[in-house]
Amino acid sequence: MKRIRSFTTAAAIGLALVASAAQGDNNTEATIRKVIDEMTAGFNNHDGRAASIMYLADARLVTVRGEVMNGQAEIEKGLNAIFATRARNATHKTLDVSIKFLRPDIALAHVTNELSGLVAPDGQSLPPHQELSLRVLVNHEGEWRIAAFHNTMVRPFTGK
Repeated sequence: MKRIRSFTTAAAIGLALVASAAQGDNNTEATIRKVIDEMTAGFNNHDGRAASIMYLADARLVTVRGEVMNGQAEIEKGLNAIFATRARNATHKTLDVSIKFLRPDIALAHVTNELSGLVAPDGQSLPPHQELSLRVLVNHEGEWRIAAFHNTMVRPFTGK
């Protein structure tokens, strides 16, 4: 009976530790939120380097328009091109961040932003809209970095 109780206690402690690690701790979540804040600040400063420095060398970014950029260097170059054109006056405002840990070293972040100041190809100002991104973060050599980023518009079509 004593052995069963010891085993049960050890199993319960082990499960609690695994669950805690899978959920992440507040410090880890705060670190991930800081990475998201840094990305937003880089965007708002129209600085491709600052908005892409947190990507892994082999990361992938898919824009709301379906443009695909592979690797940190290409992402930086692509963002600078966007900042020089349609987003030269654009700003992001973070509305919501939801983080889910798949493993202690891998997290998914759903981030809802309001984007304003974009211009259409014809030069017309576009109204503000919301975008939802899915960001895959990995703890790479002790730092949380972006492995993948996919963006989509929230309710982009009117009507049914």
